[in-house]
This record gives sequence, structure tokens and C-alpha cells, in this order.
Amino acid sequence: MKGLTLSRNYYEAYGQVMIESVAPELSVRAAVGLAGEGSQCFGFDDDISQDHDFAPGFCIWLSDEDFANYGAALQQAYDQLPSLFQGFSRDNIIAKDRLGVMKISSFYARFTGNPDGSPASNLDWLLTPENQLAAATNGEVFRDDAKIFTSIRQHLLQFYPEDVLRKKLAARAAVMSQAGQYNLLRVIRRGDAVAALLSLSRFTESTLSMIYLLNRQYMPFYKWAYHGLSNLPLLAADITALLSESAECLADMINERRLEKARQKAFDLTEQICHLTACELNRQNFSFVNSDFLQDHLSSIMDGIKDPQLRRMPPMFDCNN
Repeated sequence: MKGLTLSRNYYEAYGQVMIESVAPELSVRAAVGLAGEGSQCFGFDDDISQDHDFAPGFCIWLSDEDFANYGAALQQAYDQLPSLFQGFSRDNIIAKDRLGVMKISSFYARFTGNPDGSPASNLDWLLTPENQLAAATNGEVFRDDAKIFTSIRQHLLQFYPEDVLRKKLAARAAVMSQAGQYNLLRVIRRGDAVAALLSLSRFTESTLSMIYLLNRQYMPFYKWAYHGLSNLPLLAADITALLSESAECLADMINERRLEKARQKAFDLTEQICHLTACELNRQNFSFVNSDFLQDHLSSIMDGIKDPQLRRMPPMFDCNN
């Protein structure tokens, strides 16, 4: 049983009747579905996920006016729905604010900082963490006749403005080249296991973000970023295996007898990943530089940015978002 399936089944069994019992007119004005935080909203949930917050429930998104008029009564009716459903109990819910009745404006403000939905400027887009935008646009909408909630969602799903995308790509390329192509081997040679772990971690996270960006998808919370690659068509299949192998060789980096082999393997893996990334940057015309060293691509990527504020920022700005 997947959480999205459980949620839809619960809504179809009880939700629509409940909404009509409070105010029949809400059935065509409220949006209903499951989206936001939690692995079930991404469809990534498994048996392990069922230890907390896996329970029958759904979201009801209302306009500010409808929330003021009907929110309390609707939430009271929602709280009285059956606790047990298809073998799962609502007593398992810890984060209760993720389900039930909420304002459309509050839902989007929670993730984007803007009650109207999308970040208000290029800088706001840049500073909004990718996992927040992923949470704002995941899951499923079961019903939304008025299309208010869905129209905001669709605008967010159109992805970053071009200048913001270029700025983020430049930041990812900068970190990948610095942490993976340059610093990783240097700290391995020094025998600094912690620095090697940090370098590989920064390289890996930036690589994951780069793949999502080139696929025009928001990267989810770090725990699910690698898992989510299976849904992406560009680069993911080739780089997934390389990232997995690089993680497996980390132990060899701190084993003195295997250190020399680990050095070469780490170099080969990071170079393969950066080569594939550089080729995709060229293919999508973000960069016109013929080089596998991603640092060489920064100026070409940044040159395409028209927003003067973003263009003036250092390439690595945003590298932690």
C-alpha cells in the first residue's frame, strides 16, 4: 500500500460526503489531495516509512474567504472521520499540520515564502531551497474544480526562470569541480578521511542537484534525492551507478593498503560524472566550452544570465541550496 493510494481511497470513501455535509458549495470550490512533506507525497514510501505519519488522511485546500467561513467546521468534521481504514490508523500521525484543512495561501507560503504561490523575484527563486519547491509540487490533486490551487501548482512546475536556472547550474558546476575534480584527491593524498568524506559528500549532493536541474525537476529532501533519480530521463541512469560506486569506495580511501587504488578509482569516477555533465551542459546550450573540467564552464553559463543582480553574483553563490 502506497500512501498516495491510501489517501485517495480514504478521500473517496469519506471525504467528498464529509465536505458536502458541511457546505455543499465547497465541493466545487475546495481542492483536495495529498502534497507537501513526507515520503508518501513523493511516492517514495516503503515498509520502513510506515513507522510514523503513514495513515489515512488528505489535505483540503481552501481560499482565504472559505477558510474563514468554513475552516473550523470542516476541520471538526475531518477530525471525526473513522480512525481505522484499510488496516491503518490515524493514531500513527505525528505531524498533524500536514493533513486536514488549510488555506491555499498558507500552504504555498510555507514552501515558497509567498502566499500567492511562486517566488516574487529572481532572487527569491534563487534563495528558495529546491526541496521546498519539490514539496510544494509533489503528490496528487484528487479534485480541484475551481483550479485555484492547481493553477499555482502548474506555474511552479514550469520550473525556474532561465536566469535562475543558469545561476544554479553555475553554482553546481563550481562545487563539483572544486570538491570532486580538485580537492577530493588532494585530501585523500593527505590521508584526511573526514575531509575526504566531506569532499565526496559536497560533490555528490551538487551532482544530484545538477541532474535534477538539467531535467527541469526540483530536487527533493536530501534523504530522497538519490532515490528520485530513477524518475529522471537525462543523465540519471549513467550517473547513478557511478555515484553508487564512488560511495562504496570511500572505505578504501582510508584503508592504507588500498589507498593508491582508491585514489585512481575516485579520480576516474568523478571524471566520468563530470564528463557526462559537461556534455549535457553543451547539448542544452548552457555552455559552449569543450572541457571536462566543470570550472571551465562557469563563465559560459553565467554569460547567458540577463538579470544584472544574478549576473554580478559569484558563481558559487547558492551552492548550499
